[in-house]
Amino acid sequence: MNSHQRCFFCKNELYGKLRELARAEGYAAIVDGTNADDLRDYRPGLRAAQQLGVLHPLAEVGLTKQEIRDLSRIFGLRTWDKPAYACLSSRFPYGTQITVEKLRQVAAAERALRELGFRAFRVRHHEQIARLELQPEDLPRAIERRQEIVARLRALGYEFITLDLEGYRSGSFNRTLPESLLLRTGERDRTL
Repeated sequence: MNSHQRCFFCKNELYGKLRELARAEGYAAIVDGTNADDLRDYRPGLRAAQQLGVLHPLAEVGLTKQEIRDLSRIFGLRTWDKPAYACLSSRFPYGTQITVEKLRQVAAAERALRELGFRAFRVRHHEQIARLELQPEDLPRAIERRQEIVARLRALGYEFITLDLEGYRSGSFNRTLPESLLLRTGERDRTL
């Protein structure tokens, strides 16, 4: 089941293994790439990081995602404009069953959109419906290429392909969570 706590469970396991490895190799700390923007959204994985002593140097100095991109560009890093790519489980509504087949379906749908030239987007899986979250500036291009998009995603098993007029946004399923959960988690996660 796609629990709203899935990121906590995943990060708890991941950071637990990393902590064991760090101790065995003589490292004093584990750090991650959490930035200041991440602290503004529902991020249960941050609770696991806090419990296991993971440091967030970028967030601690207040760097936002855009500032990190700007610095990366200044220093000539090739990945400065690489789109964010969250876990595929984030493409499914909370409370739904996730299977390997569904994960493959979403991965293939996103690969198809990348092959069509889209860069920052999400394919949200609602069983027979693929809800496309694209950058607002990409919506006209999606309309122009709608027949190709529909054909490719139908070939993957989606019956209906929809465009989300709000466009791409990180954590869009979080709006379905109770406000009390978001506030409680947000306050706890911000105590890093």
